[in-house]
Amino acid sequence: MADHDSNSNSLLENQTPNPDGNSASENESDASIDSLARQVQESLSLAKRHKFWETQPVGQFKDLGDSSLPEGPIEPPTPLSEVKQEPYNLPNLYEWITCDMETTEMCTEVYNLLSNNYVEDDDNMFRFNYSKEFLHWALRPPGHYKSWHIGVRVKSSKKLVAFITGVPARLRVRDSIVQMAEINFLCVHKKLRSKRLAPVMIKEVTRRVHLENIWQAAYTAGVVLPTPISTCQYWHRSLNPKKLIDVGFSRLGARMTMSRTIKLYKLPESTVTPGFRKMELHDVPAVTRLLRNYLLQFLVAPDLDENDVEHWLLPKEDVVDSFLVESPETHEITDFCSFYTLPSSILGHPSHSILKAAYSYYNVSTKTPLLQLMNDALIMAKHKDYDVFNALDVMQNDSFLKELKFGPGDGKLHYYLYNYRIKHVLRPSELGLVLL
Repeated sequence: MADHDSNSNSLLENQTPNPDGNSASENESDASIDSLARQVQESLSLAKRHKFWETQPVGQFKDLGDSSLPEGPIEPPTPLSEVKQEPYNLPNLYEWITCDMETTEMCTEVYNLLSNNYVEDDDNMFRFNYSKEFLHWALRPPGHYKSWHIGVRVKSSKKLVAFITGVPARLRVRDSIVQMAEINFLCVHKKLRSKRLAPVMIKEVTRRVHLENIWQAAYTAGVVLPTPISTCQYWHRSLNPKKLIDVGFSRLGARMTMSRTIKLYKLPESTVTPGFRKMELHDVPAVTRLLRNYLLQFLVAPDLDENDVEHWLLPKEDVVDSFLVESPETHEITDFCSFYTLPSSILGHPSHSILKAAYSYYNVSTKTPLLQLMNDALIMAKHKDYDVFNALDVMQNDSFLKELKFGPGDGKLHYYLYNYRIKHVLRPSELGLVLL
């Protein structure tokens, strides 16, 4: 449910420094619980939505800070024979379908639904525009289940009006490897938002996940629900400042001219790290080792094998880009960086229709300073005509954001686990997970 408000105007020039995420103390953790509690108070008007979540096995707001509750599954698995075998009931005019993302027709239908109805920023200026190639990639990882790609059609016209998906994943939570579903792309047609379709869709995808004997899930949302395991912030690095200002994504800073702004964000013509190159198929084993080793330091992170790395990180044009550093002397793979492509439609602008955005994915630095590695990633993104490079403050990203002229956006992204309790709200720097 990547319901993220990450397209929000980034106000790139008016940056207020954030406290250094690496020196977080217990107080900061308490502060994050306090601010979460405040957000909860503010979102109590969402009681209708929470009525649903209060019936689900998720961390509840009332339990925040109760360290006596054990970590791990909230409810035990049900015997498979007791899992509901029939789909949940939809309102009379609608029917469930399983979306076969192998077919061009289905991919096109899903693309059209999402590109017209999926996540917009608060000011309705930008809307995510996931490409068909991206959807094909995101929904077909190793071991995926077709039955987890769920659509709702109008019976009479056969028009696709809602969509939700799950893909299987292994997540490590501290020392436990947990089989999970990653839930994403929950989208209901704008004209049907009052029909309360979302809860029944969430229940249906949950039922289908349970049928595969999987009892936990991970998802993200731009809204506060019971109860985030972590709350992260999007940061934006301007690559094409003139266009970003023209379309209202960012604005000219106080006492800044356009020419000074363009100069401020100018990047070198070529990368500086010796041995920096595009990842290739034969690099999969080395990249897997590098990444697995790196992710061990985070409290929640994916448990990736070579098949996963090949699927998620081998470069695909306009979907995912990955680069690595191969030592010119030893030929050892020492560093890695990657980003995925998620454009947004620019709504109602006379001359620009697409904002081309790169999103930081997984980055590992062992020999090359992370700052230098990410600057090279920015240079590659600029070469490929991206307008903006976005990054969450997860993992070690906080260490390069300000230095590389990223500005904080006004979009927050909340991470959730379904049927799995974590005792403390995690700092973004304790999170080693990026969901698409």
